[in-house]
Amino acid sequence: MKNKSLFTAVILSSVLFMSCSDEDNNQQMVSEVKLFTSSNTSGMVSISDLVSSSPFTQSFSVNSADADGIHYYPSSDEIVLASRSNNRLEAYGNVKEAMMNNSSSLTLSYSSTSDFTNAREIAVSGNTVIVAQDQAESNGNQNKLFVYEKLASGFTLQRTFNVDIKLWGIHFDGSTLYAVVDLTGDLVAYNNFLTNPSGPLMPSKRVTIEGLVRTHGITYSSIENTMVLTDVAAATSDSDGGIIIIANFSSVFSSTANNGTIAMANQIRIYGANAKLGNPVDVAYDNVTKMIYVAERANGGGRVLTFSVPIASGDFAPVMNRLEPGCAAVFLVRR
Repeated sequence: MKNKSLFTAVILSSVLFMSCSDEDNNQQMVSEVKLFTSSNTSGMVSISDLVSSSPFTQSFSVNSADADGIHYYPSSDEIVLASRSNNRLEAYGNVKEAMMNNSSSLTLSYSSTSDFTNAREIAVSGNTVIVAQDQAESNGNQNKLFVYEKLASGFTLQRTFNVDIKLWGIHFDGSTLYAVVDLTGDLVAYNNFLTNPSGPLMPSKRVTIEGLVRTHGITYSSIENTMVLTDVAAATSDSDGGIIIIANFSSVFSSTANNGTIAMANQIRIYGANAKLGNPVDVAYDNVTKMIYVAERANGGGRVLTFSVPIASGDFAPVMNRLEPGCAAVFLVRR
């Protein structure tokens, strides 16, 4: 998820999202560091201000009772949600004003047409917003990717792709769309994704992550070349989940044959009772602070968990742990 919001853009510099940051951060002023989360039970979104010396979280009601994917556009001050209850993309504006005024809700600015059902994640590149539809009776059991263009006051559906994998988390990097294969420990890449016409779409490459039972969340830092994946393992357990970090990812991925396996030797793994990971469904990564932010859906009924990237695998407790009912998506912005 999408990638999945806390990244650092420098003053007079471009905004960097999810796994992006500025390598000269130590010499620059940070004006905004925020984590955005959505819920699939509460009809709320939460915003955590992390640049403050005393971080705090504000929550707002939205029109969607069940939202999975979330993204924030600093340039237009808008939150975009993939609504599972309304089967559409929704944009909420004037976010900073709502925070300053301690508002209880965000106002819907505009939405897409209802083209999908059972949305699981969104991936964003500029004004391109991609929605992952998971198979369900409501959509004829079709896993599908929907590509929208975000305009000033609406979303336009550009094309759709039928895929042969069960979808959940997706992440867009350059011209490549990465997607996890739900019910497996597999990861696929769609190269030159946006050059394809509508219709059936096959992965350019598929690999298995050794030891990963059932993958859901995904984010990638191209600057640090680090891939982060989550493992929900058994959906009925609230304690068997984990996080997998793969450093030097592009080299590891390219050197792994199609349908091959990325070995545990190439992974740093966070698993165990101390981690409070049951169903970690989405993940974001800040490569400046080396922090991983997780939307944990099962443990405690929903939590936002923050982990410091370890140097070796183990059972690590989160450095921050906040209960948030139904937490389903996270997004990190730093600028």
